[in-house]
Amino acid sequence: MKQHTMASVLALCLIVFPFGEILAEDSVVKLGISASLSGSFTSVGASVKNSVELARREIQAEGGLKIGGKNYGVEAIYVDNASNRSAATTNILNLIGQKHIIAIVGPMSSDRAIAVGELANSFRTPMVTPWSTSPLTTLNRPYVFRVPILYDLQAMAITKFAAKEWKASKAAILYDEISPYPTGMAKAFKEYFESVNGVGSVVAFETFRTGETDFGKQLTAILNSNADFLFTPQHYQEVPLIVRQAKKMGWKKPITGSNSWAGGDLMGQCGDDCKGLTFAGNFAPGGTRGIAKQFVDKYQKEYNILPDEPAALTYDAVKLIFQALQKTGGLSGNLVDDREKLKDQIAATKNFEGVTGNMSYQGTGDPAKCAVIIKIDDQGIFTNIDTVCP
Repeated sequence: MKQHTMASVLALCLIVFPFGEILAEDSVVKLGISASLSGSFTSVGASVKNSVELARREIQAEGGLKIGGKNYGVEAIYVDNASNRSAATTNILNLIGQKHIIAIVGPMSSDRAIAVGELANSFRTPMVTPWSTSPLTTLNRPYVFRVPILYDLQAMAITKFAAKEWKASKAAILYDEISPYPTGMAKAFKEYFESVNGVGSVVAFETFRTGETDFGKQLTAILNSNADFLFTPQHYQEVPLIVRQAKKMGWKKPITGSNSWAGGDLMGQCGDDCKGLTFAGNFAPGGTRGIAKQFVDKYQKEYNILPDEPAALTYDAVKLIFQALQKTGGLSGNLVDDREKLKDQIAATKNFEGVTGNMSYQGTGDPAKCAVIIKIDDQGIFTNIDTVCP
């Protein structure tokens, strides 16, 4: 049913948005931004918009984006995906067919990015998702790229860190079995951890369903499992509940997670209960150097807050597109051709120096880059404490 529905949508849209000579507006490069400006991920959406505008203003201050000896203005066209898949797919079609965008930035969540990526690839429009980590987002989609590290590198990073810091050889996992990101991350972590520590070394593999708030049954099993630490790849809404309930039930061992902890108001909801905890991710504002520190300073000056991981990854996504556009050598004004040229240049990117680290694309839409281990310090600031490279 899903395949038939998508096929019908594509067939209809090919009628509405025919692939003829689609001309871009002269001297303006348009980016389509799919962000959660409403719904459950609005704080992430705010980070996206902040960074897009910061990068856009920087290039405008330089006189525009220089492509093939010509200066182009940059316009960002925002659509609200309302933190749900249906809205994300509906409004992206308008961006591709009617707004004459050259590329898409977003969506952030894998749930939306997988669906939007299918459309972007079908309409041969480059898409760079700053935060989606599901392999399905880019799989067999040459027009779709991501900026963050994948599940497997996060799994390796946490496994190595747990062994080094906690001498851990047994793990417990608690995750939402309905949500795509936690499910994919939990399974990837289990597979990698057991490849290192042996089958059965994940001594508790507990699940819950989206919307549940009482984790007593699962945490009881985890407490009785003799695990050395708890891994929970949940988002900022669930992590405080899990941490508080675990501590209340007597859990005194480490609790860790993945890059999903990095977006949203985790500390506003968790407070002191989350201080001292660690997780794997792509970026943290504390402990930065070089261009990452420059970005943190600029962002904080502009918005009076520290940038989070979604903000930094979005900034890199936009800068990546800018660099790739410049490397095309010039735009024809025919969007079909120019989108293809942009896609080819993104795919050929080597050693892009981003604020979240250096990255290269090697035949897929997935970058080769390093993971960071992030600690929430005594002031509640996310701070880089270690780097793990593939």
